[in-house]
Amino acid sequence: MGRADVIRCYGNAMHLGGWSAAPGIEVVHAGTGKNAADILLVIDAVELCTHDAFQTVLIASSDGDFVHLANRLRARGLHVVGMGEDKSPAHFRAACSEFRELSTGLKPRCTPFEGKLEEWTWCAISENGKQESGIRVNDLNHIMRSKHDVKISTHKEKTWRRYLADRPRLFDLDPKGPDARVRVQSEPSFGT
Repeated sequence: MGRADVIRCYGNAMHLGGWSAAPGIEVVHAGTGKNAADILLVIDAVELCTHDAFQTVLIASSDGDFVHLANRLRARGLHVVGMGEDKSPAHFRAACSEFRELSTGLKPRCTPFEGKLEEWTWCAISENGKQESGIRVNDLNHIMRSKHDVKISTHKEKTWRRYLADRPRLFDLDPKGPDARVRVQSEPSFGT
């Protein structure tokens, strides 16, 4: 598709996992607002394209909110490539000049997570606690059941303590006790 001149990843830096370690990718911290990353991405895309320095823009997202951006960039004469999972809405796909579906069976090159459960757990702890104190291990069960319908007893580790202890590259776990806490590693490492 040609040379990539500007490569950016938008989001809350606390939740971007291994993207900050990925070579050549500029991580743009968008803060914690609900659509902060989307808004900042749109502003930057429109601003970058006002100087006619680009011919193609690739939007890697499965979010239908980018329909308006794709339409606006195409109206300016740009070739817009959308890339997303199979859940990407039809109206986003149609707004792009072309759309390429990303396989969810392949792990992204830049992620430290080995599966959705690791990613969901890391995000749940990160979103519900503070870096220094984390959250109580006992609270994790309720969070994961209500948000993702995850029952740890159906997994091979059977308990959250065992699951977290088996992943020291992602989680920092207190010794046992009713008030034991778990924190995310601020920069999770790749591999096992």
